Amino acid sequence: MKVLIIAPSWVGDMVMSQTLLKQLKSKYGDETVIDVLVNSWAKDVVKRMPEVNQVHCNPFAHGELGLLKRFQLGRQLASFAYDQAYVLPNSLKSALIPFFARISERIGFIGEMRYGLLNTAYKLDKTKLPLMIDRFCALANNGQKPVQIDYPNFTADLNNQANVLKSLALGLEKPVICLCPAAEYGPAKRWPTEHFASLADLLQTAGYQVWVMGSAKDADISAKIMEEAKLKANLHDLCGKTNLVDVIDLLAAAKVVVSNDSGLMHVACAVNVPVIAIYGSSSPGFTPPLSDKAQIIKLDLECSPCFERTCKFNHYNCLQEITPSQIFDAIVLPNS
Repeated sequence: MKVLIIAPSWVGDMVMSQTLLKQLKSKYGDETVIDVLVNSWAKDVVKRMPEVNQVHCNPFAHGELGLLKRFQLGRQLASFAYDQAYVLPNSLKSALIPFFARISERIGFIGEMRYGLLNTAYKLDKTKLPLMIDRFCALANNGQKPVQIDYPNFTADLNNQANVLKSLALGLEKPVICLCPAAEYGPAKRWPTEHFASLADLLQTAGYQVWVMGSAKDADISAKIMEEAKLKANLHDLCGKTNLVDVIDLLAAAKVVVSNDSGLMHVACAVNVPVIAIYGSSSPGFTPPLSDKAQIIKLDLECSPCFERTCKFNHYNCLQEITPSQIFDAIVLPNS
């Protein structure tokens, strides 16, 4: 069996898609060949999934149709003679390449005018498949939720971890707490920067070092945390100084990771470190942290979860009213 996975674009969704790969290996056997078509920035992350045989890079920008280019890529992939393709995004564009590749079985949920592009298409019942991982794995189980779903797991590269620590002049003499303050979806998923700064002060006073993690796009957020924090001796802004693979290995060194509902939350869960997951406008009923070591912090206000990018009341109370001391206690008390 040779399978092509059309991977999601979001980091968290991509991490969660490993549950489907595990499902396919269980269904068809370890000899199953699984290749993944993924955005170029994520190719090295996918290589950390032991189920993956080969990675193909998706050259398209977000929202780009590029019909001729998709046809050409599809014809290139035809030479691999895949038996199945699983199309995880719900867009029409994502279903074009396996159609052009003439893959005999093209599997996904009915989405954006995809009749004909998919020939094994399931209607999504959100009540029966409430979680993202339920939906991914149902594609390999005749549209039904499997009895068992194994969580994602990444193995840290300790050699790369040591090299990155050296390049950033960081050590592990003090226990590490990683803060992941961004969430690409919008501010209604971001715990306030002043709260992260106050938490960083509390942690440093308690003897921890604090690493602020994220991409170059998150530099404005991390800069505000650095500016608002009173203590800076053991506070390190790493946003934009590492690639996503390096972040995987650095998160694996943490005593605890504090994160919004974001891609890095799912990465931290996959490397099996304790996670404090802060939820505002979103819900762990859809994209929970996939780890037995995760604590979920949320307030269940009358207006949440609203799933909005910004707060329609402009108060963000679902996040504002989660205090730094509450998160500090969640970190320290289990280890005291």
